[in-house]
Amino acid sequence: MSCFARVLLILSIGLLPNLAAANESNFLQSLQGNWTGKGTVIRRIGTSPINVACSFAVTATGPSLSMRGNCRSFLIISRAISADLRVNGVRYSGVYVGPAGGRSALSGERQGNTIDLTVHWAKAVNGDRAANMAIQRIGSNSLDLRTIDRDPKTGKSVITSDITLRRP
Repeated sequence: MSCFARVLLILSIGLLPNLAAANESNFLQSLQGNWTGKGTVIRRIGTSPINVACSFAVTATGPSLSMRGNCRSFLIISRAISADLRVNGVRYSGVYVGPAGGRSALSGERQGNTIDLTVHWAKAVNGDRAANMAIQRIGSNSLDLRTIDRDPKTGKSVITSDITLRRP
């Protein structure tokens, strides 16, 4: 390999983390804004889904994303929900606070328009402390939030929350 080719290789390897960070920051920026929508939530696997209406304010600053929201059901029950994510290279990590409270750890990566995350619950939920969460951008004005957990009786995956949001 020529000296020039080695220099180019070293420079390009050094630039890759910066390009990935810029790409992730651009993606996070595309999620910024106010979102409202509806969906369903299952509090415990085996129970009926609850219809919810939600609103979120999403703020993106560089490699960080903050989601602050509220979901309500039956017109009287209202719960605050939040997520704070930070990207380092292509790896996402952060904290999720769901309707039951407690700070749960998030970690994962983005695949296309979806941030795929593993949730490590603050306490046991549905018999364990692990689940999956996806934040998917659909077009420029739609966002899908989905949580998938494992049924402790059957071992099958169950969608425990599925909320579709739109920008007003």
